[in-house]
Amino acid sequence: MLLEMISAGKSLDRRGAEALALLHRIGSQHASATLASSFGAEDMVLTNLIARHGLPIAIFTLDTGRLPGETYDLIDRVHAHYALPVEVYCPDTRAIESYVRDNGVNAFYRGVELRQSCCAIRKTEPLARALAGRSAWISGQRRAQSATRSAVDIEEIDAVHALPKFNPLADWSEDEVWTYVRAHRVPYNPLHDLGFPSIGCAPCTRAIHPGEDIRAGRWWWESADHKECGLHRRPLRIPVRIEGVPA
Repeated sequence: MLLEMISAGKSLDRRGAEALALLHRIGSQHASATLASSFGAEDMVLTNLIARHGLPIAIFTLDTGRLPGETYDLIDRVHAHYALPVEVYCPDTRAIESYVRDNGVNAFYRGVELRQSCCAIRKTEPLARALAGRSAWISGQRRAQSATRSAVDIEEIDAVHALPKFNPLADWSEDEVWTYVRAHRVPYNPLHDLGFPSIGCAPCTRAIHPGEDIRAGRWWWESADHKECGLHRRPLRIPVRIEGVPA
């Protein structure tokens, strides 16, 4: 048992070193790189690495206007814990007013198209503003998170925004993420402890049951192949490999 724990620790150290090497490379080659954070556990791992090592990578988040209170509290905790600025982008008020006037406050429950329209207003459009003028962006996506993310690569080209996109934790497991969080005392959303492995807008997120897929609590009224909000559109272009960066 002890040998297994030591082996797991060494494996995590290697994983952390690989992610850090990639972040160093991104920071050195892309002067205005940014991390898109939803303040999930994966994003908190990346935030910790950026903060601990003083990397020149900005961090932004999308305030959809319907996030859980625990997420807003975590944004403030990150400010206090790491003394890092977090850029906050909000949706266009007029677009939200029009959507609610035409469809109702919770119209997204009535169909995929209405839900995707809501996501486009609250997430996709603010993301485009957040990435404007950036040279690269970073996400906490992992392949094991869902069927829609099984093809996520560590390095990609986001054709929609014409930017290099990096997913440093693409091949990490759920256990590796949480082992890192606990080992480094990384702040995290308390909803994770209540059965919420994936946290988005409050009305579109629920706790999952034992044995369910970790993305089962997102848009649970839709089929699995629809469960994306549009921020991470696929397919992307063929990944670009950078010499010296772990793949």
